Amino acid sequence: MLKTLRRRLNVIGEGTAPAAPEASDQGPETPALAEAMGRAQLTRRTFLERSAVTAGVTAAATASGCGGPAWEEYFQQHYKRLSDEDKQVIFARLEANVKARHGVDVTINDPQPIEGVEFGYALNVSTCTGCRQCEYACAEENNTSRDPEMHYIRVLELDRTFNVMDAVHDYDGQVPRDGKFYMPVQCHHCENAPCVTACPVNATWREDDGIVVVDYDWCIGCRYCETACPYDARRFNFSEPNISPADINPNQGYLSNRLRKAGVVEKCHFCLHRVREGLNPACLEACPVGARKFGNLLDPDSELRRILENGRIYIFKEEQGTLPRFFYYFD
Repeated sequence: MLKTLRRRLNVIGEGTAPAAPEASDQGPETPALAEAMGRAQLTRRTFLERSAVTAGVTAAATASGCGGPAWEEYFQQHYKRLSDEDKQVIFARLEANVKARHGVDVTINDPQPIEGVEFGYALNVSTCTGCRQCEYACAEENNTSRDPEMHYIRVLELDRTFNVMDAVHDYDGQVPRDGKFYMPVQCHHCENAPCVTACPVNATWREDDGIVVVDYDWCIGCRYCETACPYDARRFNFSEPNISPADINPNQGYLSNRLRKAGVVEKCHFCLHRVREGLNPACLEACPVGARKFGNLLDPDSELRRILENGRIYIFKEEQGTLPRFFYYFD
């Protein structure tokens, strides 16, 4: 059953490293990566220049929702080329912007992947009640817009035939309802992530711990990644996100829950600012029935591995060949 999953887990269990990513995807800067970063830098700057020429500086500022690209942003290097000193300057600028605009003191950090860790997630469809507490906890943790409302998690309600094509996500009333399953869907952090391939400027990539991230300062808002995602897991800010100062989570990660702007894409990032510090994702902590399990896929003794190796596993849209790190299972 699920031969792809079994093969992958067997390889991991034998201590063999997963297949190496493409040179332009992650890791130390190789000649191929340097060339890709250079192309991305030029593509991004060309896009910004043409936007300004075509629409005019004033129109570009209005579209961006934050006064147009700042001078520092325009010349900012790709994340993978930033030194620790570069990052501290950028973080200080972003923190000052939040203070000036919202009157809130925030701290932006950049926790790095943990060696020997590849994160994965499993959700028990037999247990999930469809209460959506995970969905709202995610919004609170990750500073998503309240108006227009934006959520990274969609909870699908399915009947016993488990036909996802007939699922609804806008159900209301008391849950769980008789004869129904509930299936939360979010970013699957795929090994073969089509969103990463689709991005023309390398604004999204897969980290060494498997988390697929977005650099909001590098994103040009083309939405190619959103179109490429088979799980409908990416969200685009058509307008300036609106969140009250009292609702802002001040503990922020540069590649995760820092405040975004209009014209960029965002998504679930496994709460990397939490999990890389030894905490669980906010959605897991909010689940009242323990339906969510999170852990290290490389740890053969973890609860996650036990579930994936012995449980009844369902891989959403397995035929897409994305090799997701988000799995569903049944009792």
